[in-house]
Amino acid sequence: MSAPSPLARLRAAARRLEREVDALVVAYRDPRVPRSARVVIGLTVAYALSPVDLIPDVVPVLGVLDDLLVVPFGLWLALRLVPDGVIEDARRRAAEAPGETLALRQTGFRIVLGLWVGLVALAWFAFA
Repeated sequence: MSAPSPLARLRAAARRLEREVDALVVAYRDPRVPRSARVVIGLTVAYALSPVDLIPDVVPVLGVLDDLLVVPFGLWLALRLVPDGVIEDARRRAAEAPGETLALRQTGFRIVLGLWVGLVALAWFAFA
């Protein structure tokens, strides 16, 4: 049997990443999760959803590289900060109710988008 293609491995990694993000979204709402983990989860998700990057994507290689490093590092750190029993429970709950995490992600996206629109409007009125 041949090894899976690079594209197949990438798709599998993306599915695993999505499952972990869903679990973190569920864990974020769990009262057993420490505040430090919630801060890391919130910042990581906000950065991932934000249209503004530390290094703009137009900068060759580095623009994309920051997304490939910052977001996975934030997810890794968040997974380490959430207690094992809580993250296992969150993984199970996320798998059982995928609609819950989708609604939360959409809400998070709307909040981040609203914040950026508000900041742009504030800057526009402040400097116009």
